[in-house]
Amino acid sequence: MNIPTALLYRFGLYLLAVLTAYVLASFTATQSVVSNLVSMGLEVDLVTRLSMTAKDLLGMAGTLLPMIAAGYLVAFLVVGILLHWWPQWRTPLYIVAGGVALITIHLTLQLALSITPVAIGRTVGGLLVQGLAGAVGGYVFSRWMQKG
Repeated sequence: MNIPTALLYRFGLYLLAVLTAYVLASFTATQSVVSNLVSMGLEVDLVTRLSMTAKDLLGMAGTLLPMIAAGYLVAFLVVGILLHWWPQWRTPLYIVAGGVALITIHLTLQLALSITPVAIGRTVGGLLVQGLAGAVGGYVFSRWMQKG
């Protein structure tokens, strides 16, 4: 691969990782809200769940998506530096970086502005689920980088 093609490929993988994490983070956030509604005695059918999920995917695209993109940019650049010394740790480093990026987004906004981008981030379990969404995005990036 020549340099422009390699950069375009990496940028495409970065976007794929961001979108993966965003879809998973948004999906889990929506299903957490649905779960809370059900626990209050409301019935939520599959069509409503899907509708809520689709609306949240579109609705959070202007806020959560750019935050994930920014968090991943910093996290993946740090991993790029660390790989100079530890190339054998590529996949674990990207997984951790992706998870830490999403958790950091939630914690930073909570500590600095007293806001939580999605309700699921208000609990430790929910924060870990969001971190898992970020970790999956990091895994996707790492695995496709190895193939390219």
